[in-house]
Amino acid sequence: MTGPIHTRREGGILEVTIDRPKANAIDLKTSRIMGEVFRDFRDDPDLRVAIVTGAGEKFFCAGWDLKAAAAGDAVDGDYGIGGFGGMQELRDLNKPIIAAVNGICCGGGLEIALSTDLILAAEHASFALPEIRSGTVADAASIKLPKRIPYHIAMDMLLTGRWLEAGEAHRWGFVNEILPAARLMERAWELARLLESGPPLVYAAIKEVVREAEGRDFQTTMNRITRRQFRTVDVLYSSEDQLEGARAFAEKRDPIWKGR
Repeated sequence: MTGPIHTRREGGILEVTIDRPKANAIDLKTSRIMGEVFRDFRDDPDLRVAIVTGAGEKFFCAGWDLKAAAAGDAVDGDYGIGGFGGMQELRDLNKPIIAAVNGICCGGGLEIALSTDLILAAEHASFALPEIRSGTVADAASIKLPKRIPYHIAMDMLLTGRWLEAGEAHRWGFVNEILPAARLMERAWELARLLESGPPLVYAAIKEVVREAEGRDFQTTMNRITRRQFRTVDVLYSSEDQLEGARAFAEKRDPIWKGR
């Protein structure tokens, strides 16, 4: 396949690979392509889960392409639907996404990983927010990272740009698993197949509730759930899958999810 973004589809799983040698950095054009890919993933009822990774063994993604910026790409330019990397501002992206971090994951690359739901890392992976050294702000990471890991660790990364090896990232909780490099994609696909077999309407409700709850207090969010004021919850509570789950439990069999 040609182009900076490669996709592979198998059943309900979409694998998305960033392939821009040498560092898999993202310019405006690549970001717009990624936005289209993840929009189509969101809107395709037959796709259940996505994996995002980088080509090669050295870089997952080095983030914003500073060479492209020097050549004229504006840092506040048109990143396309979904914002930088196609995911972090894409509305109603209510399907699970796995990041398979196969190497250096820094700057906007780390922000892409933080936009996913599960992060798997190769043993040699490393993480950083080096924007401070180039005189800019890691905007999405400044919003997300202090909510994911202890505040002082997040601020250390943001203020100093220091690197975290995979073990430390796992210790602070923003990496789910560390794996030998040769096993990384195998494990990502194992996890994707597990999620593919699960209830898509429940996944959608989980993602919307978690996302919306970030800016609300507990009781307000609970009231919205019980009043079916979340679109995904309302769809779930009126669905065939809701009944199927109860019937399968009563009949002591595996449920057959239809996503409706």
